[in-house]
Amino acid sequence: MNRREVAAGAAMGLVAAGVGAAMAQPAVADVLARTLGGAITDVPGVKVGHFTDPRRPTGCTAILTEEGAVGGVDVRGAAPGTRETDLLDPSNLVERVHAVMLSGGSAFGLEAATGAVRWLEERGIGFPAGPARVPIVPAAILFDLGMGDHRIRPDAAAGAAACAAATEAAPEEGSVGAGAGATVGKLFGLPRGMKGGIGTAAAKVGRVTVGAIVAVNAVGDVVDPATGAVIAGARNAPDGRQRIGAAAAVARGELPPALQAGMATTIGVVATDAQLTKAQARRLATVAHDGLARAINPVHTMWDGDCLFALSTGRAGVPGNMMALSVLAAEVTAAAVLRAVLKARAVSGAGVPALPTAAELG
Repeated sequence: MNRREVAAGAAMGLVAAGVGAAMAQPAVADVLARTLGGAITDVPGVKVGHFTDPRRPTGCTAILTEEGAVGGVDVRGAAPGTRETDLLDPSNLVERVHAVMLSGGSAFGLEAATGAVRWLEERGIGFPAGPARVPIVPAAILFDLGMGDHRIRPDAAAGAAACAAATEAAPEEGSVGAGAGATVGKLFGLPRGMKGGIGTAAAKVGRVTVGAIVAVNAVGDVVDPATGAVIAGARNAPDGRQRIGAAAAVARGELPPALQAGMATTIGVVATDAQLTKAQARRLATVAHDGLARAINPVHTMWDGDCLFALSTGRAGVPGNMMALSVLAAEVTAAAVLRAVLKARAVSGAGVPALPTAAELG
């Protein structure tokens, strides 16, 4: 068999897998039942709060570590929108962050982090800097400006409201906070996509807990890592009831149209109570992207700004076992992605595309 035949065979395998995924959809309730549960707030020292704008589907989500947490970050998408990521380089001065802000609104949504900084400063939380305490709040945004009036986006007041709402209780999932306007499966355009959202999951081994929260707004499809079935993704035309499997469609030769740069992005945080250095925290953020790769296909595209932060509160009082943490970080991240679309609900409003949810299509 020559190289061309091998390539053709591989493509046909992708096509077959995609057709199978589209024709044999598992029940959403069944997938949810076997998906890892828990929440990032299971990690001691972590609080989460959402702000969801009532005027259109957009919002922001604050992940608070008010006592400070060692932070790391890894940006894999080619169209990121971020704040304070350079500070998290292991060679740079500041060791701890006090919050991470995830926001809709594209680059405008970075203003939500300003609100978090002000909210924390009012409570005396921050890095000692002369006469002041400067709260360290890295942030990342996703593009949801196609969901209604683009002039409405999270601002500083929204960021402060998300902080004020933060608690140690398990946060709401689905179409709230940074996931309010999230969509997925946009390789063939937004009208053929589906509703995304925000999800969370956690796992505990011995004394150590690892949790993740992810706002899923991908160009690609969300797939079940256990079966390869597309849970939420690009749909067929004209009836739009069948998930076609975007990767399989491309392998068949269905080339996607030119997409607007930065129209998507999956952003999130993985956290642990194990004790980590900044270098280890960055590594944890890196391996957590494996969870995105298991649950999103394609991922890390030119139109996504995929970014994951890692936080270590150290509350468990034991050094992190990086092998175990790496395994768990990928697992909870993949589960959070699945839960984001499984918990998504339909949204409406002026100029808001009528996109189905995974629950609606079954």
